[in-house]
Amino acid sequence: MAERLTIDSPAAAAARCRDVLDEVEKAVVGKRAAVEQVMTGILASGHVLIEDLPGLGKTLLARTFAAVLGLEFARVQFTPDMLPADLTGAAVYDPRTSDVVFRPGPVFTQLLLADEINRTPPKTQAALLEAMEERQVSADGESRPLPRPFIVLATDNPIEYEGTYPLPEAQLDRFALRIRLGYLSSAQESEMISRRLSRGAAPPRLRALAGPDDVLAMRECVERVHVDDAIVRYAVAISAATREHRKVTVGASSRATLGVVQLARARALLADRDHVLPEDVKDVAVPGLAHRLVLQPEMWVRQVSGEDVVTEILGQVPVPRAADQPA
Repeated sequence: MAERLTIDSPAAAAARCRDVLDEVEKAVVGKRAAVEQVMTGILASGHVLIEDLPGLGKTLLARTFAAVLGLEFARVQFTPDMLPADLTGAAVYDPRTSDVVFRPGPVFTQLLLADEINRTPPKTQAALLEAMEERQVSADGESRPLPRPFIVLATDNPIEYEGTYPLPEAQLDRFALRIRLGYLSSAQESEMISRRLSRGAAPPRLRALAGPDDVLAMRECVERVHVDDAIVRYAVAISAATREHRKVTVGASSRATLGVVQLARARALLADRDHVLPEDVKDVAVPGLAHRLVLQPEMWVRQVSGEDVVTEILGQVPVPRAADQPA
């Protein structure tokens, strides 16, 4: 196999990302848009919440990204009786040395699949907050750094299903974006089954096209993507509009605005550009903001979602015309 090129520019990062996305699609059929959104979140140094019905490929998507990006992987199945220490680790007695030592939990990995995160009570959900924001775990009187990069891909079953708990707003705000996979079309579902029949019981053979250092290098390349002042004002205007919207109780935070700008930079890099266009902001605004909004209680009865509100706002906030090219 030819030696991989060094990732030292946005163009080199974009080329590597295209290879990664193509490889992921060998296992994940018919979900190119969702795959690109997950890659955008990873490039933006964010965490991704995948919300959808069981059996639509959420776990497969996370496992495949870990394999192709060459990252250390751990999966945690969240359950109603799970304790915070089951996730972060705890001090245990070692009979061989007669010492009390810290045994790291599954959170000490590079890509953590938090499966069905809303099936565990808020106390255990909150155990992820420090890890997601600070990239460290405080336990037994000591703060321990997590491996780099540290990425959480969490799956979330729809809240109307029995045995689930709503995610706290503070935790939702830690996710850079929320995506939904949806059902495959008939043709895509037939292709998925054909692939399974042709390869037999063996899992899809995936190549590791990157490693931890490559992921960090790609994130550094995102920092070289130019953001014009007009683009910044546009992103701020969108967030401000969510705070003033009549259907919204709690609008987007400043963290959300910064997250949208970073997602837009990552989106531009995936498009092989070194500058952000207004279309990049529009592409990431709904997955980047909708899950952070708290709507008026009556909106649930009227079946109005955060996605509907952000889409409405995008149609109202003027799009900058002078920011088509970097300054």
